[in-house]
Amino acid sequence: MEYRQSGKLSNVSYEIRGPVIEQANALEEAGHSVLRLNTGNPALFGFEAPEELVQDIIRNLSGAHGYSDSRGILPARRAVVQHYADRGFPELGVDDVYLGNGISELIQMAIQALVDDGDEILVPAPDFPLWTASVTLAGGKAVHYVCDESADWLPDLDDMAAKITDRTRAVVLINPNNPTGAVYPRELVEAVCDLARRHNLIVFSDEIYDKILYDGAVMHSPAEIAPDVLCLTFSGLSKAYRVAGFRSGWVAVTGPRRHASDYLEGLTTLAGMRLCPNVPAQYAVQAALGGRQSIRDLVLPGGRLLQSRDTAWERLNEIPGVSCVKPRGALYAFPRIDPKVHRIVDDERFVLDLLLQEKIHVVQGTGFNWPSPDHFRILTLPHPDDIDAAIGRIGRFLSGYRQ
Repeated sequence: MEYRQSGKLSNVSYEIRGPVIEQANALEEAGHSVLRLNTGNPALFGFEAPEELVQDIIRNLSGAHGYSDSRGILPARRAVVQHYADRGFPELGVDDVYLGNGISELIQMAIQALVDDGDEILVPAPDFPLWTASVTLAGGKAVHYVCDESADWLPDLDDMAAKITDRTRAVVLINPNNPTGAVYPRELVEAVCDLARRHNLIVFSDEIYDKILYDGAVMHSPAEIAPDVLCLTFSGLSKAYRVAGFRSGWVAVTGPRRHASDYLEGLTTLAGMRLCPNVPAQYAVQAALGGRQSIRDLVLPGGRLLQSRDTAWERLNEIPGVSCVKPRGALYAFPRIDPKVHRIVDDERFVLDLLLQEKIHVVQGTGFNWPSPDHFRILTLPHPDDIDAAIGRIGRFLSGYRQ
């Protein structure tokens, strides 16, 4: 008898850690050094956790042996409430905050609690693929609205509006955006909230990169702008606090919750089914949100993240047949490969060939639900000198590459 995966997984993919990573692992096992530009993992590139976060976890380990409340420990949830109160969010209580093992878990819970078979969720293209995968796994349909590369990757509002049907339940915003690095202006966020208001949609706002902003960019949250719209705001410690391995995130529910009581009851049920989030890592939340925001030094002039972003953007645009919109936030660039210059018809094959020849691991654009094989995502976390060298090698590879 052959055991096969569930049919529910037939259209589910997560190419950031997809089949190409198995080849990358095999190369490393064979003794090769692979530059991992596929996953936003700060620890791989010399970024250390703020010491106060580590110390708070250590001090509380003796009291973290048992389960916590299914939503998470009170000090951490209070810290999230205060954090959003300082940002001008509408009224928020500790029971409106759910802690999770990273926001990846919380995204899946939020979708699973909402979606019935055939329900539709508006998701950006390109997207962070977990959103599309979670909707699909729940039996729903991810309907992709276009983000316009010629308009600095901002969502196309007309396309978004045209795709709303009587089965649409929610709209997803990823801001600052992964994979493009776009940061949305206030008027665009207001327009999306207006669509949600008029069509009774929930807004799912993925804000994990909310503190990683360049060139004076300002991040605007739907919850702050539209207190009369039901919003779920996702964030956590993985990126801004450089502790991806802690798996410490949260979702905050704002807006009119009375008409959403049944949905929120379902979310609470799912929170209870996983028993609770990782308890030791929850003790890092209060220290992180209430402590020194060291991320600011990294994104301001002279900061390493800004320098790496600048190097990546400049060097990518120097490659013949490659263009890249300047990222204004997050940790990635999403360059375009001109099909008239480089005739690539299978971008997964391109990524695999680049890995095998240059030992550089990037992710193909179609892995982010972009419809054409003419983009790839590159991580901007490495030191500027390493970024410079890697993109030089990508350029040389492309100059002789054919499919």
